[in-house]
Amino acid sequence: MSIRVILVDDQDMIRFGLRAILDRADGIDVVAEAADGLAAVDVVTSTPADVVMMDIRMPGIDGVEATRRIRTALPSETLRIVMLTTFDQDDLVFQAVRAGANGYLSKAAGPAELITAITDVAAGGGALSARAAAAVIGQAADSPQTPADPLMQQRFEALTERERDIVRLVARGQDLDAIARDLFLSPLTVKTHVNRAMSKVTARDRAQLVAFAFQAGLVT
Repeated sequence: MSIRVILVDDQDMIRFGLRAILDRADGIDVVAEAADGLAAVDVVTSTPADVVMMDIRMPGIDGVEATRRIRTALPSETLRIVMLTTFDQDDLVFQAVRAGANGYLSKAAGPAELITAITDVAAGGGALSARAAAAVIGQAADSPQTPADPLMQQRFEALTERERDIVRLVARGQDLDAIARDLFLSPLTVKTHVNRAMSKVTARDRAQLVAFAFQAGLVT
């Protein structure tokens, strides 16, 4: 069965480019498009789909608010949402994750990264673009340090040292294969550690795991 995708972006050329890539991909079917946040809520809640590629900043309501409204009708188990971001929008990424997004991807991502992200998110993972993650970390470094959340810190105390190390690397934008090479582990072992960490801190996917890590002060 194909992965049903909805594209949401106010720029026609962005939607056209995304559709051109996805139409050539096996196992992915673009079922609808929307050009602003309000239209996105109507289209997404009325069109059966598996993954939404959602621009963060749009006219009407932005992608964060659109995601928040969609989540009142469609939980993460029913529909996966990936935010499309540019480097000047990273202040909104964590707001989007808290609103219910399952990942974020740079608009500069190549076709292979885009297709992998959709496939990964549809299977229950979380898309974490290295470019987008780097932008978010840079924005966080330039902002006043937010005090760590004590309750979130308690959740991360249940992690082993190895799990904490891997979460830090994930939060810095490294993919699982790169982490495996750096730590001399197999990709399957790294994925197992990530899944255990998500379970222990009750994160729904890797994107939320990263958000939680920042809130806990594990990554600064």
